[in-house]
Formats: sequence, structure tokens, C-alpha cells
Amino acid sequence: MKKLYFVLALFFIASLSTTALAADPALKFQMKEGSNADAHKHNEEGISHYNQGHFDVALKHFQMASKIDPSVGEAHYNEALSLDALDRHGEATNHFYAARKHANGNAAILKSGILNAHAPMREGS
Repeated sequence: MKKLYFVLALFFIASLSTTALAADPALKFQMKEGSNADAHKHNEEGISHYNQGHFDVALKHFQMASKIDPSVGEAHYNEALSLDALDRHGEATNHFYAARKHANGNAAILKSGILNAHAPMREGS
């Protein structure tokens, strides 16, 4: 019986650590009037690769999305997440700041722990 409790405790601890290490989710952006369909398509494709752990491929799609439409905060946010996953933290920080600038009130961006850790509020912003 003690072995059973021990094994259950190990599984519980293991599940906690994998939950804590789970990556922040990439964000979709809504197609609104004036939105660029190609940027949206690249963002969606990037999300698919990001969710599979293909961060390098996802990054290329997010870079295209933010290049096509630099005013989309979600594209910058997703680009930053991919850069962070690839240990390119300096570049990630720049895109986290761009994501905040273009968040348009998106709480998922503005309240993101990873964004606020990389890109704390600057004085006057």
C-alpha cells in the first residue's frame, strides 16, 4: 500500500511540473474589416506549428504575418513566443513590446506573464 501511495505521489508531482512548464498559447486574431487575409493565414499556420512544438517553422509564419500587417499585436506576440522558445530572448523582448503597443486592449496580451517578464512597462507608456 505504501508503494501505491509513493507511485501516486510521484505521478502527482510529475503532472505538476509538466503543467508549470507548458508553453503559453499562441493567439489567434480576428478577421475584421481591413484585416489582411494573408497575415491571418500565416498566423493560423504558425499556430498549428507552434502547437506541435515546431517553433522554428512557426516563427517563419509569424514573421510573415507581422511583416504583412505590423499593426496586429497577436502576430508580434506569437513571434515573441516562438523566439523565446528558441532561446532568442533579446529578439523576443522587442516583439513583446510591439505586441503590447498593438494589443488594442487584448487582455491575453496585456496580462501575459511572459510578456510582462520580458517587456516590463516603460516609464511613460
